[in-house]
Amino acid sequence: MGYIRGTQRVHRTMSRVRLTPKRIDDFTCPPGKQQAFLRDSEQPGLGLRATAGSKTFIFQGKLAGEVVRMSIGDPKTWTVEEARKEARRLKAIIDAGRDPRQEKAERIAAEQKAYRQTVQARQLALVAWDEYVQTRAPHWTARYTEDHRRAVSPGGTPITRGRRPGMGSKTQPGILHELLSQPLNEIRRDKVIRWLDANAAIRAEATKRALAMLQAFIAWCADRPAYQDQVHANACTGLTRALPRGKARTDCLEREQLANWFSAVRSLSNFVISAYLQALLLTGARRNELASLRWEDVDFKWNRLTLRDKVEGERTIPLTPYVAQLFRELKRINDTPPPEWRILHGKRIQNDLQNWKPSPWVFASRTAASGFIQEPRNAHSRALKIGGLPAISLHGLRRSFGTLAEWVEAPAGVIAQIQGHKPSAIAEKHYRRRPLDLLRQWHTKIETWILTEAGIYPPATQTEAPKNQATPLHLTAAA
Repeated sequence: MGYIRGTQRVHRTMSRVRLTPKRIDDFTCPPGKQQAFLRDSEQPGLGLRATAGSKTFIFQGKLAGEVVRMSIGDPKTWTVEEARKEARRLKAIIDAGRDPRQEKAERIAAEQKAYRQTVQARQLALVAWDEYVQTRAPHWTARYTEDHRRAVSPGGTPITRGRRPGMGSKTQPGILHELLSQPLNEIRRDKVIRWLDANAAIRAEATKRALAMLQAFIAWCADRPAYQDQVHANACTGLTRALPRGKARTDCLEREQLANWFSAVRSLSNFVISAYLQALLLTGARRNELASLRWEDVDFKWNRLTLRDKVEGERTIPLTPYVAQLFRELKRINDTPPPEWRILHGKRIQNDLQNWKPSPWVFASRTAASGFIQEPRNAHSRALKIGGLPAISLHGLRRSFGTLAEWVEAPAGVIAQIQGHKPSAIAEKHYRRRPLDLLRQWHTKIETWILTEAGIYPPATQTEAPKNQATPLHLTAAA
């Protein structure tokens, strides 16, 4: 139980007895000491350590002359036989010349890695997609970022614009939602091909754009240590060539259709929608950049409009005479306060005139959450039916402006600058930036020709809206 140094007996810190449940229960740390040890006489290296508040099975051995001590576990959860078995295992590791502490650290690291891989394998690809979009968004435009978010949208949110036939009242899932709603390691090439086959036939252009986004996402995952073991890097390789080419839209108003189109659009009961559709044709603007136009962007003094451009941020175009008259009528309607009383659903209701204020939007809507019109397609479809015209999209009106402008032999660069197209040649890109006066000369000429063909020229004869259209905005619900 001890050894002799000179004439002084030094007691060992660990007593050696056969460990039993009773001896373990009875063993305590003596008062005034931080810890005490009890060694097992049956299994070399096994011991029991007691402190003021706990007991622990421990193992102690020597490796290369250095003492190695490790905790095994609490006697409340480990039996004596289990502790002896673990001590024998640890001693075998030391006898083999290895450090059991290092072996334990490696085992824990391997288990943690296996757990992470299991969790990642169960994670949906949408988790990686969200991280990808968040990482890349600073390098993208806001529109491109929104395209990525919309592509994986689960759908089911109420439609804020006019309902399309057969679509119901809620949005549909994004084109990539179903494919990415599964673990990343399950998105193999065969699944991507099946996804292409299911979508390419009904929406070729959207599928082509979505495939490009998916291909960039797969490449990003292949370069990330967190995902490179799960992703199939060849899932999208070479599939673009297999996509059918989408058909280019060619819907456009022809010269002979202008009279019928203007007559039908000008007969619409909602003057805001009527003015919007006419301005859309006569400016060649994109539907949203015109719909979101504010009064602060309209300059009646210098006859110009500032549009929020998706290419350059914003662009300034001329405010031509006829469009200016439409805007002045919209301004009059917008600035007209409501009457003191109104009839709603057969009831007489008093308006809150003290809190009323004009709308900041040119094409305002009292029903849209944004404050400006969101879905003028329904009204346009009615006008096309009234005029006996074929189906023409709102973007078709923009296409019509560029096509009809050729009748007055307007330079292609002038048309592109008015419509906000990117320059298509080096000279246009670096050496042509036409002043507003020059654009106004050609833009007015284009408008005059269109109105003449429509039978409503000169614009001076159209000083105000038809009586059935001049309803104040607060009494007319703009779509």
